[in-house]
Amino acid sequence: MNSDRQLQLDVLDELRWEPGVKATDIGVTVKDGVVTLEGIVDSFAEKWAAEEAAKRLPGVKALAMDIEVKIPGSNERTDTDIARASENALKWDVAVPHKQIKVNVERGFVTLEGEVDWQFQKSAAGRAVRHLTGVTGMNNLITIKPKVAPENVSEKIEAALKRNAILDAEHIKVQADGGTVTLSGTVHSWAELDAAADAAWAAPGVSEVKNQLTVSTF
Repeated sequence: MNSDRQLQLDVLDELRWEPGVKATDIGVTVKDGVVTLEGIVDSFAEKWAAEEAAKRLPGVKALAMDIEVKIPGSNERTDTDIARASENALKWDVAVPHKQIKVNVERGFVTLEGEVDWQFQKSAAGRAVRHLTGVTGMNNLITIKPKVAPENVSEKIEAALKRNAILDAEHIKVQADGGTVTLSGTVHSWAELDAAADAAWAAPGVSEVKNQLTVSTF
């Protein structure tokens, strides 16, 4: 198991490696495997990229984001401009059923609401918006309302977990109650945790995934 100091150095190296992040803008502290990122960045996209970079590393048990987004004057946009750009971005993304999504913008913070059939559509909507100029933050409140009924959900997800090369499926328990899936157990990294959730969301009929997996470095 890496020491907190080594994990701190690893996170700093990963931030320097990530092209979408100015590593000099971000400080890193680590205590008992809990990583805190702090600082000021120019865009929400950079904040998101920093978070994803830290989550890629083994040994990260939890992540606290104390990064503030301050848009430079040259990139400032009115809420109306951001809302219009968001609607256009959603329309241009083939994975997004844009007519089912509403956009609200307040002081650069974008909130997405509505209903879609699949989690990947919700994720695509968030991806389309978070890189827009002037966005300071995002809250994706889109809900999943599948058109198909769930059937043999647990078995299908367990099979998908076993097929995934980066997952140790033996330590993951899957429980399904209708369209609600609960994942429990342990994984070795945030990457595994996200991969398990993605596998669960891919099952037809799933409307909610309760990810109770914990990251264990042992």
